[in-house]
Amino acid sequence: MDTAFVLQRFDPITLAEMDGVKLQDRVDTKYVLSADSVPELLERMLPHYRLLEVDGKRGTAYRSLYFDTPDLKHYRDHHNKRTFRSKVRFREYIGSGLAFLEVKRKTGRGRTDKARMRVDGIPDQLTNEQLRFAQEAARDGSPLVPTLWNHFTRYTFVAKDRPERLTMDVDLRFSMPDGNGELDGIVVAELKQERADRSSPFVKLVRAMGERPSGMSKYCIGMLTLRRPVKHNAFKEVLLRLNRLRNAA
Repeated sequence: MDTAFVLQRFDPITLAEMDGVKLQDRVDTKYVLSADSVPELLERMLPHYRLLEVDGKRGTAYRSLYFDTPDLKHYRDHHNKRTFRSKVRFREYIGSGLAFLEVKRKTGRGRTDKARMRVDGIPDQLTNEQLRFAQEAARDGSPLVPTLWNHFTRYTFVAKDRPERLTMDVDLRFSMPDGNGELDGIVVAELKQERADRSSPFVKLVRAMGERPSGMSKYCIGMLTLRRPVKHNAFKEVLLRLNRLRNAA
């Protein structure tokens, strides 16, 4: 079964229609899947979800530049499973002319809050205004420096009968001037809901496949993919799962 063929069979949804399902304050649940398992999953999702289409195209190319403190506090907070932690990045929607500075903050009880501001493009360094915005949104006055580029293609699905979005990221690549790496054969799916709801069609489908939520930060895994000299004990299980999925593909 061909993934591209199944994607074309989804009912489309426009950006304007998605306005009511922004879910800036939400519960995120991630799943790490083998690319080989996705066509069958998509086939079963067809009755329940619509797929974002922009200018007749399905799938949007993204690139992101992450910023962290000089001592990598954001990375360390994630590794150490801090309840309150932040992530700062620029994100550009390739070909659309849209770019944002985004701050994602874990606020406790599994919730994620996202603040963002429109920018003209992705700069190499934060301006004073951008730095103030990031520090206020993250509630952390530390300086910030660029640490990682991330590139991928995203497919965005919207549930037909509930306030729920689902993204699937494919062709993940990471880079910095001194190296690059990729996660071939891996699909990162993220379910975004007002509250955790196991009655979600997607949750039921992946459970039937034997899949369970699997936390995976693209930023943290990207740092390890580029072999940054950082602590990674807490990510060993995720790394082993990624290797198993890639080897099985």
